[in-house]
Amino acid sequence: MEKEIIYKENLIAAQKLQEGEMHIKVCGVGNSMTPILKSKQIVIVSSFKKDLETIKKGDIVFCKVNGYFYLHKVYGMKDNQYLIGNNHSRMNGWTSKIYGKVIEIL
Repeated sequence: MEKEIIYKENLIAAQKLQEGEMHIKVCGVGNSMTPILKSKQIVIVSSFKKDLETIKKGDIVFCKVNGYFYLHKVYGMKDNQYLIGNNHSRMNGWTSKIYGKVIEIL
């Protein structure tokens, strides 16, 4: 029986999506996304292909902003850049490093 792999919000998870994994399970830690996501709640992240799907305001994405990996919300978009913040309106900053989109909260 294969062991289920659940990734943390980190480089390893980002690499799996970049290497072609279509969906991975990611577990974030912290309360910045409550009540949508609780600390250590698992989500399914679908790899982000700019030519196949669009990201819109309000989507939860797996991204990297200012050197940190997050499962956070998109608050704005401009020229292939995304404004990322938590669920309590604290902004982390602008990034183009979106690795995947949350498609299911488990």
